Amino acid sequence: MSDANVRIPEEAKDRLAAIAAAEGLSLRAYLARLAETLLTPAERAERAERSLAALKEWNGYAPTAAQERDLDDELDRRLSQVTAR
Repeated sequence: MSDANVRIPEEAKDRLAAIAAAEGLSLRAYLARLAETLLTPAERAERAERSLAALKEWNGYAPTAAQERDLDDELDRRLSQVTAR
């Protein structure tokens, strides 16, 4: 296993170290676990494609591109309301 140096702000490192310690992990172990659980953009796209296919097979749900954009816009609007609180 090779090591890597990553330059991040001290505050970010301290926060990650505190989160790791609260879970009983070293910062190194926490970051390794985090990397294993996050999806790449390609993996997210592939998962979304599989989910849409499953929905279509299950109940016929097959939104058009325009409907998807409208739904994305609505989700963005709702998320901005929640994060503004």
